[in-house]
Amino acid sequence: MNRALAEVSLFGIVLVGCLLTIRLARRKRGDPSPDGGYATGRQRGVGLADLKAAAVRWTTTTNHREIGMLYIAFGTVAAIWGGIDAMMIRTHLLTPEANLWTEQTYNELFTMHGLTMLIFFVTPVFFGIGNYFLPLLIGADDMAFPRLNAIGFWLLPPSLLLARLGIVAEVTGGILAIVVPNDWLSVLLAFQEPAIGWTMYPPLSLAPNPQTNFLLLGLHLSGIATTIGAINFITTVIYERDESIGWANLDIFSWNMLITSAIIVFAFPLLGTALLMLLFDRNFGTTFFAVEGGGPILWQHLLWFWGHPEVYIIFLPATGLMSLILPKFVGRKLFGFKFIVYSTIAIGVLSFGVWAHHMFVTGVDPRIRASFMATSIAIAVPSAIKVFNWITTMWNGDVRLAAPTVLCVGSIGLFIVGGVTGIFLAVIPVDIIYHGTYYVVGHFHLILMGIIPLMMFAASYYWYPMLTGRMYDRRLAIFQSSLLVVGAALTFMTLMALGFLEHPRRYATYPPEFSALHVVATVGAFLIGISVLMWLYNMIWSYFQGAPIETADPWELKATEQFTPEWQWFEDRLEREHGIPPSEPDEVRPSYVPAQEERPPSLYGRIVPVARRAANDAGVGAAGGLVGAVLMSGVLAVAVLLGVFDLASFASLATLVGLPENLLLGYGLFLFGGMTVWPLLFLSLGEYLPGELTFVTGLWYATVIASGFAIAFYTGQTGLELVTYLIFVLLAHWIYGLGLAGIITYLGGRRPTSPEGPR
Repeated sequence: MNRALAEVSLFGIVLVGCLLTIRLARRKRGDPSPDGGYATGRQRGVGLADLKAAAVRWTTTTNHREIGMLYIAFGTVAAIWGGIDAMMIRTHLLTPEANLWTEQTYNELFTMHGLTMLIFFVTPVFFGIGNYFLPLLIGADDMAFPRLNAIGFWLLPPSLLLARLGIVAEVTGGILAIVVPNDWLSVLLAFQEPAIGWTMYPPLSLAPNPQTNFLLLGLHLSGIATTIGAINFITTVIYERDESIGWANLDIFSWNMLITSAIIVFAFPLLGTALLMLLFDRNFGTTFFAVEGGGPILWQHLLWFWGHPEVYIIFLPATGLMSLILPKFVGRKLFGFKFIVYSTIAIGVLSFGVWAHHMFVTGVDPRIRASFMATSIAIAVPSAIKVFNWITTMWNGDVRLAAPTVLCVGSIGLFIVGGVTGIFLAVIPVDIIYHGTYYVVGHFHLILMGIIPLMMFAASYYWYPMLTGRMYDRRLAIFQSSLLVVGAALTFMTLMALGFLEHPRRYATYPPEFSALHVVATVGAFLIGISVLMWLYNMIWSYFQGAPIETADPWELKATEQFTPEWQWFEDRLEREHGIPPSEPDEVRPSYVPAQEERPPSLYGRIVPVARRAANDAGVGAAGGLVGAVLMSGVLAVAVLLGVFDLASFASLATLVGLPENLLLGYGLFLFGGMTVWPLLFLSLGEYLPGELTFVTGLWYATVIASGFAIAFYTGQTGLELVTYLIFVLLAHWIYGLGLAGIITYLGGRRPTSPEGPR
């Protein structure tokens, strides 16, 4: 299978889905008219002049909020691109053999997945959040250097294009090859995505591939952009604060962005220097990292002197968001504010003294290794202080069941597991055993996926009313957040288990005995992917269809005296632009004292009704799924008699879960899936997507899942036989959808709930 075609197609599907969602949401959007009603009819189309004005505005703006949105949009695109790489990697690892991609393609995927997510996703998104909200939090009019701020962003798109020029050139060459002779496309076809690993160790990175030069240039350019942004953050926090804000009452997120920026100023210039040295080795005959010169180990020292502070560059903003958002949803102020600030400073200092724990297996002097082991264990202490303070903040608080709460609590749990396993890897004998295994992959991703993207999602939900003036679908948000936490735990804890079994990492093939755990990890990865698409849908749909904000205090922060400056700015804007007066809570209580009277139901009291409802839906869905699967079996039986469906394909279905290839076992698994997975997904879609749970919904749902069945059970049919096969697959799924929806409706399954939903 062609990797470039698959990757571009998946990216295109996501893009088209977003555009269709925007189009449908815009057509259904009704804005209030002056008489209090809602206007109907087609909206005015977007003309060329509108597009030109928008392009000029967004490419020349120096407004910190607009630049923040550009950073976030860029980071989201990079995340989707790198996430598609990850999904392709996990799909490849479903089977022990390299029968989906070649080993070369697999190496290309994990090389560019790592670099795209680390460099072009995480840091730009946090810089976008900082650009938008940090000036509001400290009472500044804008960033200290608005034009430099814009330059820092506009260096990023060309740097991403340079870094990923290989796949762009491959796709462009493939399209042009249809009408242009291959001899004319030799320059484009010479580019190939690097397969050298995201750490770019020599001598692999010295191999003759022209795209590696462009990758190094793109990374160098991104480093310049990041350093510019960091200098701007430092200057803004120090010199642009309001007179009422001193170091003692500077908010925790601004503290974290300040210390993160300080780390960047010391770390990224070194990375840029190392990249230039590697470029000189590749193109001008120098020997900085050649065996006869400085040696490959020199590259490792320089890379990891940047690389481990980089972990904290992307980790500290996430902890700042956690410390800012979590107290808002538990009704208490942050416990131990000063100690969290001190712990953040300690992490910033210690982060430059632990890099060589990545090199314990390189033969470093034992005395030096021991010193790095000590500092690597010591840096866990300030991280543990943060966890202790977060848990104490929640203790005896008024915890609200909301999407940011789910993400914050899930992040703490995943971070504890990821952090503790990091302490194990800091111990030299343990690291020597597990350094080359999936244990490192699981530990690394429990941090990177377990807290960093989760806090980005939490921030998007927390500040969404301020960003858009509308409220997102809260029920979908809670479901998406829970699915994301479950998917992350399932995927990366399974990788930890593979590491315990000493399964080596970085290989495109593996022994068959590890197949079952890889299947589990891939299922978890696809749960993450589905949850991310749900978030993207919720953000886009709610921008047009969400309930308009009627108060600047949607989270009731005034009641616990946590109405922070950015919300005060939002309240002033609402009053100025829409005439919405400030609201006052019925009761104000100190945020460190839980409400004693008329308290809302406890977290347990809120979960029980949800659990009962879920159990009822599961039972009804299982009944509907059983009826639908039995009816579907009848249609497939006719297809078997006509010779267009191979019954033996059911037998191979059992091998996906580690069972022997057996027809009865495969059919039993088919029935089990028809009673559990597909009904539950149908009920979730019926609850959270537009429209009611009807027979029409069942038909639409069945049509969508029929495509996956047709691909999974395809056995080489061609011509008229293939057409007949596809028709019977579609008919079988329509019967399944009608049976599923009909039984659920008859038994009284999911009912529409109030638009407000849980908070």
